[in-house]
Amino acid sequence: MIKPFDKPITAARPALPSLEEFRIGLEGIWDRGWLTNNGPLVEQFRDKLTEFCGTKNLSLFVNGTIALQIALQGMGITGDVITTPYTFVATTHVLFWNKLRPVFVDIEPEYYSLDPAQVEAAITPWTSAILAVHVYGQPCRLKELEQIARKHGLKLLYDAAHAFGVKVDGTSIAQFGDLSMFSFHATKVFHSIEGGMLTFRDPKYLPMFDYLKNFGFKNETEVVLPGTNGKMNEFQALMGLLLLKPLDKMIEQRKAINVRYRERLASIPGIRLVAQPADTVHYNYAYMPVEVDERELGWTRDELYTKLREYNVLARRYFYPLVPDFACYRGLVPSAELPVARRVASRILTLPLYSDLAIDDVDRICDIIAHIASGSGRGTAAVTHSKNAELELVHKVAQS
Repeated sequence: MIKPFDKPITAARPALPSLEEFRIGLEGIWDRGWLTNNGPLVEQFRDKLTEFCGTKNLSLFVNGTIALQIALQGMGITGDVITTPYTFVATTHVLFWNKLRPVFVDIEPEYYSLDPAQVEAAITPWTSAILAVHVYGQPCRLKELEQIARKHGLKLLYDAAHAFGVKVDGTSIAQFGDLSMFSFHATKVFHSIEGGMLTFRDPKYLPMFDYLKNFGFKNETEVVLPGTNGKMNEFQALMGLLLLKPLDKMIEQRKAINVRYRERLASIPGIRLVAQPADTVHYNYAYMPVEVDERELGWTRDELYTKLREYNVLARRYFYPLVPDFACYRGLVPSAELPVARRVASRILTLPLYSDLAIDDVDRICDIIAHIASGSGRGTAAVTHSKNAELELVHKVAQS
């Protein structure tokens, strides 16, 4: 019998530098007494990221949500924005905060990003932008979305919260579209405790974003816009600087974990592995999503999710429910629509994945899933169904 893990194995866990490295960095912050308002570490972090992403058009923020909220404001987006129902709810919240109407369209079934055909069909005279998401770090249909946006004169924005470090044909994912937002939240592949970043094509937006994230101040005495407080601080920048150095190594570790999962899960009926990244993609292995086919596995996704928790494996139903099914957005789209997104949301499970997850623990998680499947696979499920039917018949006869 397989025993549960002694401690919870969470779906994600933050990478951390050595405590000594961080302590040395903290001493510098203490010596300078400069904690926020574009301190030297924030400026250094920005320079490093500019080099890493290959663009000078870059702005740092306290978190990704505020970054995207300010992006929409600063770019003057109005009216309707075509977006995905299969995302973290913050993607839609930023539209609401900017008084924009989200227009949800369905996703494609391979990598779960916006289906370009559905996007083009949804364009109206009120549409001003497309807000797509690189789900689980896998790039969207970049060429198709770019063609549609240019054809119809729309802004193309990417929620790249999962995609830091991803490249396509050797080009950073930060250089696609009119703008991309990256989240540096603690659970991401790369993080700065909390934090966010915008990269963008047109340099004219840089002063606008800088005003908006600093209360609208142009200088000590001039306020030119009704801005907010979205600045990154020195502690966040320190964490980011220390984790940027080992990023390649962390991605390689995540890749090894992903490979092991795929080797071990490939033979389990009812566990569908998501498509491998395209050959042109340098992937960051942000997540380990699988689809659960109830007919083959004998368990629903939710049943498997609950059963894994009994073993202290805290997988996530990510993303679930769909954004338009939350109370605050219900009614924006007819329930019969979005068939692919609804199917995926009901089947997806993201398994634990972080750079220092031991391969032995990966094997044990896979052993647990195989053990669950072997006890309630297709044959067992059919027998159980048959026995239940027999018992129900006996019960009815006894009552007649």
